Amino acid sequence: MTSKIHAAQVRELLLQALETERGGIEVYTAAIRAARNKDLQQEWEGYLEETRNHERILMRVFEEMGLDPETPSPGRDVVAHQGASLVAAIEMALANAKPADAELVAAECVVLAETKDHMNWELIGQVAEQGGPHAELLAQAHAAVETQEDHHLYHTRGWARELWIRSLGMPAVLPPPEEQKDVQTAIGAARAEKARQDYL
Repeated sequence: MTSKIHAAQVRELLLQALETERGGIEVYTAAIRAARNKDLQQEWEGYLEETRNHERILMRVFEEMGLDPETPSPGRDVVAHQGASLVAAIEMALANAKPADAELVAAECVVLAETKDHMNWELIGQVAEQGGPHAELLAQAHAAVETQEDHHLYHTRGWARELWIRSLGMPAVLPPPEEQKDVQTAIGAARAEKARQDYL
């Protein structure tokens, strides 16, 4: 089955991906302030630096493709709004909630931001697989961030789950099994969650 890639929609995907990375920088900056667990704080500090690098990678993609990285679009505006809303949620929790609850809110906000980010990069990888004039450039960008994006999503999702479990008064695994097993795939994340009892 062959398909014709819509160049305008590829540009939209890249604009949203860039806006997601920029929003992610702000989300991590706020989340780090809410982190109480030192392992989690260090992890997010690393992810913040990686997210800054992902923004630089996308800026190079825009430059190589001859695209304006500041081009506005309705979809990009929505992504910017979502990112700002996640930051506002963390700030609200820091101002009004107990520190442990603010940490949990921050973890959930990171998971929400990284869910969009992860999907963006999956789609960029799929565009690259179709070939075309910029396929190699997109494939290189995708390869540079794919494993890191997996860590950001699956590891923080594990942290959010375990922080919730702890808040409910049940035994939690901190750092989560995803972290201890260095999970890099959805299957690995599912296996780690299933095996969490082994870590208690």
